[in-house]
Amino acid sequence: MSRIGKLPVVLPAGVKAELLDGNIVKVKGPKGEMCQKVDSDITVTIEGNEIKFTRPSDGPRFRSMHGLYRALVHNMVVGVSEGFEIRQEFVGVGYRVAAEGQLIKMSLGYSHEIQMLLPDEVKAETPQVRKGENPLLVLRSADKQLVGQIAAKIRSFRRPEPYKGKGIKFVGEQLRRKAGKTAAAK
Repeated sequence: MSRIGKLPVVLPAGVKAELLDGNIVKVKGPKGEMCQKVDSDITVTIEGNEIKFTRPSDGPRFRSMHGLYRALVHNMVVGVSEGFEIRQEFVGVGYRVAAEGQLIKMSLGYSHEIQMLLPDEVKAETPQVRKGENPLLVLRSADKQLVGQIAAKIRSFRRPEPYKGKGIKFVGEQLRRKAGKTAAAK
């Protein structure tokens, strides 16, 4: 039995779930509403405030889908009740970021400014930081997959480099640093 798949998804207060035709799980909460289609081989049951997933046999295909769909529905429940947040730090001289509604403007050391339009489900803000600290970008959404994909796209504009650590990194991320060249003694 899948250790993840056999755990029920507990619905917190204020979150409602329903099973639609076609094995679609719909979750509604204070932060929004999300749907996930579950494979027809996985049986979904909603009992009280718990969602349970069962598989027909122990075949490799069913074992892999069992935990997957339970995790996807659990992320939906957490997303509509609490939401997800990703914080990114812009490390480098002159690196700046500004969020104006759904538009993000970034100065990353290129000859031009990079602009990115966010989907409506993702909200961005740039909190005020003290002098000497690196600019921050905070992304919030109920959809864990979407906010992670947007954060990865933003990071791809200027990945952290291993020598000085300049670039866009996640807050709390440990970078592998390399030793630079040393001057040879004469």
